[in-house]
Amino acid sequence: MTEPALPSHLASDRRVVLTLDAGRTNFVFSAIQGGVEVVDPVTLPSRANDLEACLATIVRGFEAACGAAPCRPVALSFAFPGPADYPQGIIGDLYNMPAFTGGVALGPMLEERFSLPAFINNDGVLFALGEAVAGLLPEINRRLAQAGRSKRYRNLVGATLGTGFGAGIVHDGRVLLGDTWGAAEIWLVRHKLDQRACAEETVSIRGVRRAYAEWAGIPFARSPEPREIHKIALGEAAGDRAAACEAFRRFGEVAGDALATAVTLVDGLVVIGGGLAGAHELFLPALVAEMNGSFDTPEGELLPRLEMTAHNLADSADLASFLGGESRELRVPGSTRRVVYEPVQRIGVGLTRLGTSRAVAVGAYVFALAALDGRG
Repeated sequence: MTEPALPSHLASDRRVVLTLDAGRTNFVFSAIQGGVEVVDPVTLPSRANDLEACLATIVRGFEAACGAAPCRPVALSFAFPGPADYPQGIIGDLYNMPAFTGGVALGPMLEERFSLPAFINNDGVLFALGEAVAGLLPEINRRLAQAGRSKRYRNLVGATLGTGFGAGIVHDGRVLLGDTWGAAEIWLVRHKLDQRACAEETVSIRGVRRAYAEWAGIPFARSPEPREIHKIALGEAAGDRAAACEAFRRFGEVAGDALATAVTLVDGLVVIGGGLAGAHELFLPALVAEMNGSFDTPEGELLPRLEMTAHNLADSADLASFLGGESRELRVPGSTRRVVYEPVQRIGVGLTRLGTSRAVAVGAYVFALAALDGRG
């Protein structure tokens, strides 16, 4: 991973924003200045089954981060699971955090306690924003410029693969939140292989474990964690290697189908993060192959799934093809003028350049400053 290469106006910004990485088990608090973490993170147990204890933990963690910050913060900005009314800072009924059942006005509580604006968003949204500002998107545009290409990308779909299947969409530096703050809830895309289920049933930690158990012929309770299944697939641990490879291949197929739907609507690069991204060599080829798949027409012909070709940016040969492009000159009818035409439109699917946690933190920082400056 690389240090975030923020635009100069952000990298030189001396304002401090407090952040929180809210997990089911632990809360991690920090402070960002100029896009860089400037305090040692504070980790506290979430106490997610006890609302009073959980809220006290959140206050205590932000107090600790605030006290360690080099100057008084200007805002709190952090990711928290949904469903939620993010603009109002109200957290809804969370499956993994039962203490919040019935709705909790977390943002307003923190604003009163710290006398600072509080911004809360989905982790997939903030991940995508961080990668759009300082990660994959600017890197690809720099590499296109170095290759002498005029093409530049402005849209990005960020996908987080881990406990669940999350996503965020960024267009021209701005996140798409939706009118009910539910944009990019990709986990609810219909499952390609089981029309009764959503994609997350396979594109998740539990999905990898379930697929391995099915192909290995063992109960789900005996199925190892994805990290172990990854090692089995690579031949580095004992187990059913064929089942391990198939579990990740199926994971990639279902994720690719869901992301193809997203790209059809967004038309941009895709960046992948989350805990399962570390096994990308096992699922990314299947994911990109699925995006480049086809539909059958009633006439028996094949219709490309996408209007553009998807490239695996983690594969050196595919990356070179993506950066090289393919163009030719066309003569303008009735004129001597010639124009350059690219007959094949291309998008890329790449891995996080910042690391998932760093991308979320950078996204939270950028989102807060944009809101404070009236650009949100």
